[in-house]
Amino acid sequence: MSHHSNTSVSYHTPFKLNQQVVYPLQGVGKIISIEERPFKDKKLLYYVIYLEVSDMTVMVPVEKAESLGIRAIVSKEEAEKALNFISEEYEPVPTDWKLRYQMNLDLLKQGSVIDIAQVVRTLYHRSKIKELPILERKLFDSALKLLVDEISYSLGLRKEEIEHMIFSKLEAEAPEKVKPSHASSLADEEEPDLEETFDLEEEEEEEEEESFDY
Repeated sequence: MSHHSNTSVSYHTPFKLNQQVVYPLQGVGKIISIEERPFKDKKLLYYVIYLEVSDMTVMVPVEKAESLGIRAIVSKEEAEKALNFISEEYEPVPTDWKLRYQMNLDLLKQGSVIDIAQVVRTLYHRSKIKELPILERKLFDSALKLLVDEISYSLGLRKEEIEHMIFSKLEAEAPEKVKPSHASSLADEEEPDLEETFDLEEEEEEEEEESFDY
């Protein structure tokens, strides 16, 4: 299969060649090419994005990138705001694990750095009340990785340093800053059915995205 790399061609697109971007649920990626490709009876312009975390290359139509939630890496100011957000007072979460899980998954799909930080904060403090079900542990691990990756790129610091900063802020919260008027909502709930599968990725439409290896 031939690939027509247009690295020498200048396109007026929201994201530029070699720019680091955030791909929802996948993390930081790099635009390694902007290419025209035939699709049905027309030609579409695509971003070719390399996702380091999964060692995967994806093609995303330029016109679909925004609706898919692809965005630029946050500024240093926004990254620091997300770190500070972790130590702020927060509302308790629903006792129904399925509802809580879906709410947090929806936040990750929205993909803003504050949304991701909220998932990390919520599940960390929930884990201090009761051990997380397996699905939520995986959700927490994924959210933490997404947060660490983006903030490390934004601030230009090693991932180990960022993770240490995040846990320092989380641990500084003990005892948890849960608003007392809602404390009763933190009752125990049933464990999930462990046969349920965990899949962070949304169903992909063939028109919107194509994965391939070079």
